Amino acid sequence: QAVLMESGGALVQPGGSLTLSCRAHGFVFGTYTMAWFRQVPGTRREGVAGINPLGSTTYVESLQGRFTSSRDDSSNKLNLQMYNLKPEDTVMYYCAADSRQWGRVTLLSSEAYSTWGPGTLVIVSS
Repeated sequence: QAVLMESGGALVQPGGSLTLSCRAHGFVFGTYTMAWFRQVPGTRREGVAGINPLGSTTYVESLQGRFTSSRDDSSNKLNLQMYNLKPEDTVMYYCAADSRQWGRVTLLSSEAYSTWGPGTLVIVSS
C-alpha cells in the first residue's frame, strides 16, 4: 500500500525560508510521478510543483523562483524548499504520487494523482 507522509510544516516569519519533506513507503518511488499541492480550506488544491520520474520539474508560474522541489530516489523522499515566504503562503501543503507519467500541464492537476499524504501546515506570520 502506497503511503506518503509530509513533515516540516512550521510557523515562520515573513521573508523566511522553510523546507518540507515527503517520505514515501510501499511503492517503487523512483518510478512514480510526485508532486506538491497546497490548499486553502474551501478551495481546490493548487499544484505547486510536479516532478516526473526523470526529475523534470514543473512549477506553478506564480511560485516559480521562490519554491524549489527535488526528489531523492535513494531515500524515497520528495522535498520542497520555500524562500521569501509570504503570509499568503499560509496553507496546508500536500504530497502526492501516481504511477502514471504526465505532461507539464497535467503534472499540476490534482486529478492526476492517486495517492496523497495527510498534509503539513505552514504558517507565515510575524
